[in-house]
Amino acid sequence: MTVPGPTRTRDDPDRFADCQRAVEDRILELLGDAQVAGWTKQEVLAAMIEVAENTNLAMHQNVLSSVERELRKLMKRKDI
Repeated sequence: MTVPGPTRTRDDPDRFADCQRAVEDRILELLGDAQVAGWTKQEVLAAMIEVAENTNLAMHQNVLSSVERELRKLMKRKDI
């Protein structure tokens, strides 16, 4: 199943709701697959939330690390 792409500009206030609808079918499919495998609905939903939060935090950490690396490079150049 393919996730449909955006049809609105990034600054359109309805774009986020469109994104939620776009991923909803895949999330429900994953939820169903996990339940068939033996996980409870509550376990799967909690796991999805945790994975989403951890992914978001990791992305922010990667950006922070990247900025820190660039700042260190700039600081070294100033020392020369």
